[in-house]
Amino acid sequence: MAVEIVDLCVSCWACVDVCPSEAIAKGGKHMQVNAKKCTECEGDFADPQCASICPIENCIVDAGGLAFNPPGSLTGIPPELLAEAMNEIQAR
Repeated sequence: MAVEIVDLCVSCWACVDVCPSEAIAKGGKHMQVNAKKCTECEGDFADPQCASICPIENCIVDAGGLAFNPPGSLTGIPPELLAEAMNEIQAR
């Protein structure tokens, strides 16, 4: 069992400091998880700490490929309204 950090990662390094099993390191273009070391924080925390601190939606996924922070979970903007919200912000 291990989480995966996908290509959306911006290498902010936030996840590195909170990982209790020291399973995350810079690898190529983004952070990568050592699957042999990752425990998904089981026994330490209720939720994977990397996902709890990650500022990017859809960036960290579970073994089944489901995002811990799906679209809208961090911004509070439902995905179907995101384009409208972005247009409003850019018009300012």
